[in-house]
Amino acid sequence: MKNWWTRNRAGLLAAIAVAASIASASVLAQNGGQTLRPEDIPWPSARAGGAGTSGASGIETVVVKGDPTKAGLYTLMLRVAPNVRIQPHSHRDDRVATVVKGTWYFSYGEKFNEASLKPLGPGSFYTEPPNMAHFAMTKEEVILQITGTGPSSTTYVDPANDPTKR
Repeated sequence: MKNWWTRNRAGLLAAIAVAASIASASVLAQNGGQTLRPEDIPWPSARAGGAGTSGASGIETVVVKGDPTKAGLYTLMLRVAPNVRIQPHSHRDDRVATVVKGTWYFSYGEKFNEASLKPLGPGSFYTEPPNMAHFAMTKEEVILQITGTGPSSTTYVDPANDPTKR
């Protein structure tokens, strides 16, 4: 006899995909147990980030736990398109991140400096301490998992670089 997941996976994934297309950042689960493989993530269509992200164009966001706009633990999965450049910004909450796929070029500082970017491959871990400016770029598609304690925010060092204000 097939288990519940095997019998209902197609319908469940279809329902999640529909819900994902409605929200600016997809939300998968808020309560209870959950397992998720990268290949099962119902990515929304490409748009500018989502709550708890840089807001840069070319980032698809799925909330897999919690809500980054509210108090409490949250986890995001981000799929970042190739050739995305994220200018220096910070978040008010304490965050940790793991590279799931691709090579993520990341550094800390208040001025974008490509020479200081450190290549982080799959399995790499980094932190985004509260209010510490950081920047990044991609050369290929990258998938990240970011966990923080909300509410989150994004503040650009130079407000002119904030893509949500354009």
